[in-house]
Amino acid sequence: MSSDAVVTAAPPTPRNRRQEETFRKVLAAGMDMLRESSHADLTIRAVAARAKVAPATAYTYFSSKNHLIAEIYLDLVGRVPYFTDVNDSRLSRVQAALRSLALVVADEPEFAAACTTALLSTDAAVRTVRDRIGAEIHRRIRSALGPNSDPRIIEALEMTYYGALVHAGSGTLTYQQVAERVSHTVTLLLEDE
Repeated sequence: MSSDAVVTAAPPTPRNRRQEETFRKVLAAGMDMLRESSHADLTIRAVAARAKVAPATAYTYFSSKNHLIAEIYLDLVGRVPYFTDVNDSRLSRVQAALRSLALVVADEPEFAAACTTALLSTDAAVRTVRDRIGAEIHRRIRSALGPNSDPRIIEALEMTYYGALVHAGSGTLTYQQVAERVSHTVTLLLEDE
C-alpha cells in the first residue's frame, strides 16, 4: 500500500452514542476472549454473548471474526500516544513512535497471532480496516517527523514498520527484537538529518 493510498482511507461511518457504546462493548468482549483463548476458538456469536448483545447486533458492526480483530487492533493503535514534543529530536520522536506501535501487542501472544491472521485476510471489511490502520500509521510517522517531511522517508519508515510486523507475526523475531531493529533502521535513515 503506498503512502498516497493510505492517506485517503475512508473514515468509518459515524455512529451515534448508543451505537458507539455497543461497538465498544463488543470490541472489549472480543479482546477479553482473545486473551483467554485463540483465534480459532473465537466466534462472533460467543463475543456477542459475552458483550450481552444479540448476535445480529454484533454482526451489524463486524462481518467476521477477522473484521472484529482488525478493529480491535486499530483501536489499540489509536491509543498509542503521539510523539510530537518539539524539544525532542526528530530521531527520538520517530524512534519512540515506531517502538510504541511495534509493541502494541507484544505482551499478548494470542492476540498478536490473531492479528497476524486477521490482518492478512482477504475479507473486504478487513481490507477497509487495514487501510484505516495504514492511514493511522502514516499520520503518526508524519507527525513524529514534523512538518515538510520528505514523503520518501515516510514511505521508507512505513515499509520498515510493516516489514518488522511481518517478522514478528511469523515468529522469526519477538516484538521486542522488532522494536529494537526498527529503532536501528530509523537511526540509519535519520541520523544525518
